[in-house]
Amino acid sequence: MKITRVTSHILQYDLPGELGYSQQYYEKRSAHLVEVETDEGITGWGECFGPGNIAIANKSIVEKVIQPMVLGCDPMDRDVLWHKVYNLTRDHGQKGMPLQSLSGVDIALWDIAGKVTGQPLHKLVGGAHRTRIPAYGYGMMLKRESVDDHVARFKTEAAAIMDMGFVGAKLKTGLGPREDILLCQAVAEVVEGRGRFMVDANHCYTTSDAFYVGRALDELGAYWFEEPVAPEDLDGYRELRRGLKVNISGGEAEFNRWGWRQILENRGLDIAQPEVCALGGISEYLRVLALCHAHFTPVINHVWGSAIAVATNIQLLAAMPALPGGLHPWEPMLEFDTTDNRFRDNLLEVPLDIQGQVKSSGGFVTIPDGPGLGVVPDRDFIRHYELDL
Repeated sequence: MKITRVTSHILQYDLPGELGYSQQYYEKRSAHLVEVETDEGITGWGECFGPGNIAIANKSIVEKVIQPMVLGCDPMDRDVLWHKVYNLTRDHGQKGMPLQSLSGVDIALWDIAGKVTGQPLHKLVGGAHRTRIPAYGYGMMLKRESVDDHVARFKTEAAAIMDMGFVGAKLKTGLGPREDILLCQAVAEVVEGRGRFMVDANHCYTTSDAFYVGRALDELGAYWFEEPVAPEDLDGYRELRRGLKVNISGGEAEFNRWGWRQILENRGLDIAQPEVCALGGISEYLRVLALCHAHFTPVINHVWGSAIAVATNIQLLAAMPALPGGLHPWEPMLEFDTTDNRFRDNLLEVPLDIQGQVKSSGGFVTIPDGPGLGVVPDRDFIRHYELDL
């Protein structure tokens, strides 16, 4: 079997309303799918992390840089191909967009391997440690409105997320330390007694401001404080972990095993959040997971993107060993974005229907058992939303 073509599909549509987080506002939803074709008619699908113009730039890397390196190769040699591509591109980017692009190709190769062997991804990895996964919902994005309007809306959205059946709710912060505490208080009040609440700062604070917000979160009983400071500030993470009660989480902006080794050896995280569609794909994710567990650091995957990304993460969460084990071990959760996302809800021939599963099961999702990722994209849907680049 040989690889005959690697194609990037950049999908985009206008959101019904502007959304924001601590770094920017955005009006369009985008997704970057990768399709790897073979001479035996077996096609694999993957996804690259990175929205908007980042996705457009990554398309060039996938098709103009990576594709020539893998054409004619056996797609089952995915680890060989991973190291070939990484070694030939490392002088030009050991992190960032080259790794995001490699991630989509690698995920597609694993999808092919599952289809060749007739096994779902979790079987290829080693089997399912769990048959269902609890899911938490996030929403409560920033908008161009007053703090009072944010507080009122966050209360409404937090209640809606818990009413959907999710086991927890996560909000965005970024209005300023004092204002953000008001948002956290509002969500904590709604979620109390119904599940966990988490806070995602998207690295908007200095260390001192993160301590100011974090001490409030200690009192409010937040489960974790996500990306409180810049991803480069490893010392800041370590200081916050030592000085706060709330779990410090992060890592979505880190790449490959070497970057993760630094984070873990620094002991700055209570919960690791690797992003499989960015850090190097499934091949590298499995190495990062092993590093995390070697440091006894629990993992809750960062999940953002289309149904391809969601399906990939469900498979990986199913195959994640329990940490540390026992009758009632610590268990991971599936992150689920509750905001408008057609590329998650309508992309597949048979939708995952996460919202429906969560509502009917009390907060859990099941594992797709089809070969590879266990899902099939709708090509007509892709053609309808694909940018003509």
